[in-house]
Amino acid sequence: MNAIEAASVPVLSCDEARELEQRIFRGNEAEEWRAMQAAGSAIGSAVVLDFREIGEFPPDGRILVLVGKGHNGGDALIAARSLLSAFPRATAEVVFAFGERALRPLAARAWREFQQSTSSRIKVVGPSAIVERGLAEKASRRTIDLCLDGIFGFQFRPPLESPNRALLETVNALPIRLRAAVDLPSGDLFRADFTYATGSVKAPVLSSDNAGRVRYLDLGFFGGTPAIASSNDRDSSSGSARDLILTDEVLRPLAALRAPRSDKREFGHVFIVGGSRGYPGAVLMCAMAAIRSGAGLVTVFVPESLQPAFAARLPEAMWVAWPETPSGSLALEGEHLLRERLQRADALVIGPGLGREPETLALVQSIVQSARIPIVLDADALQPEIVDAGGGPRVITPHLGEFKRLAGDADLRSYAQDPKITVVLKGPTTRICNRGPIYHSLHGGPVLARGGSGDLLAGMIGAQLAQAPDEPLFAAARGVVWHGAASDALARARGQVAVATTELLDHLGAVLHSLQ
Repeated sequence: MNAIEAASVPVLSCDEARELEQRIFRGNEAEEWRAMQAAGSAIGSAVVLDFREIGEFPPDGRILVLVGKGHNGGDALIAARSLLSAFPRATAEVVFAFGERALRPLAARAWREFQQSTSSRIKVVGPSAIVERGLAEKASRRTIDLCLDGIFGFQFRPPLESPNRALLETVNALPIRLRAAVDLPSGDLFRADFTYATGSVKAPVLSSDNAGRVRYLDLGFFGGTPAIASSNDRDSSSGSARDLILTDEVLRPLAALRAPRSDKREFGHVFIVGGSRGYPGAVLMCAMAAIRSGAGLVTVFVPESLQPAFAARLPEAMWVAWPETPSGSLALEGEHLLRERLQRADALVIGPGLGREPETLALVQSIVQSARIPIVLDADALQPEIVDAGGGPRVITPHLGEFKRLAGDADLRSYAQDPKITVVLKGPTTRICNRGPIYHSLHGGPVLARGGSGDLLAGMIGAQLAQAPDEPLFAAARGVVWHGAASDALARARGQVAVATTELLDHLGAVLHSLQ
């Protein structure tokens, strides 16, 4: 198993997830109960963290719990119990979608223990009462702070019958601050802000329009440390077509102490080529990210008119003034400035703020054609003739529009067949591929939907690539996960709206500290 596989877990079909749990538990109800407790507690903790993106969970919070017959209902009840334990003034309304008597043994046990610990703050409400009350609740604008959806799990089979359809449609219309689903949104109708995948990630959640942001909660099913005795046999069907979820383990080496006698050259020398008078800030942000994410040395080649201001702004980098075209982009005549220094570099980042002037794009194509060190291509450098030039390893970082320009109608797996090209397809769930599996990063969210976040990512990947030039796929994965995790930390500290893109860099260290 290579380093990136060791830091990931497989995406399973619903049948594979069922088989995995059967292998782990072997009908042992005590182990299943321990897993349910671990899952519910993990969901409760995750909700508190994610709620911070809109403020702290209120001490007197109102929770609506939708409970089905089985394990998902039990998970939701235990999550609600953990929240009421943490917030002594909070209250919960519990809706049994099929009636309390329909609860299976472990879900019934979860309900009994919930009642025993917090009965005075729990109210049972019938599904029909929720439907009847729906319009009044909406009109009163009396907000529910959290809705936990545990009606159906991955064993649900359509169609969704009308009573539960009406319940879910009513709940979707209620004024609820945060909606959380256990494993999968019920009936794929419940509109979740977050879906908490407990133990394993089931494939349908990644394609659901209603899942919101997916969080993987590790219960030790794949040999990890949390919560329960685990099966060490990672899914035997892993292969070239397997989808995998990247975990925080990809970052753990960065959280360890560096060697006492370290030298800056041991942590890589990144060259960055970019910038123009029309887009001056992008290359500066890229350089800031490379500096802040651990590169030992950073050299940046920018139009000569930008060099003095940038050198004053970020003195930790070495800034090389490049001849400009009349419109302020990089001119062909400056290529020698890079070539005479290139033997010092471990990785090269090209694209942030570059612009699309033909002379500049011809320059970039020439650089990529001849360079043999690994290259990150971003932004305006993502042109087909540039990406396809040369034979050196490349990491490309397109968003969906740029990807369509490169790949046409091909999907990610079909396009990412060149062994020298690692594709980082940015999006709500960023996906990374180089011929084999597709790696999904579940980190990050809407706080990244602002200008400059891609420039930071390019610099971070460049810094990791300079330290692991023979492992471009791993470097890309580490950069993507760290970037996304820092954005989560930023959103929890400052919210999603009133932030600046570069504030993400202030949370890189906190992410590493949290791994300890």
